[in-house]
Amino acid sequence: MSLFGSLFRRPPYPAERRAEVEKMIADLIRIGKTDDFLSERPGGPFNVQNRHIQAREIGARLHQIGGEELMEFALNRVRKALGQNLADHLSYAWAEIGRWVP
Repeated sequence: MSLFGSLFRRPPYPAERRAEVEKMIADLIRIGKTDDFLSERPGGPFNVQNRHIQAREIGARLHQIGGEELMEFALNRVRKALGQNLADHLSYAWAEIGRWVP
């Protein structure tokens, strides 16, 4: 898609979900800054697979609202805010949500 096309593309979620989606994306950015999305060991905010619990819950909700397309939209926003490394961590943290494959 061209830059011009991406500027005018409709977001992949219903308009009435905008505030909820924007809050979840902001929460993902905060989590990435403070905790990361993956850990070397479980415990605290991380499950037994060393994935951030709240980030996975957000991923599941994004999937419920708009599927993998909305998850990719959120991941791109995280990538722009935090960089490729943390976006990759988030992608791995979301493994097995819907048909998400890192």
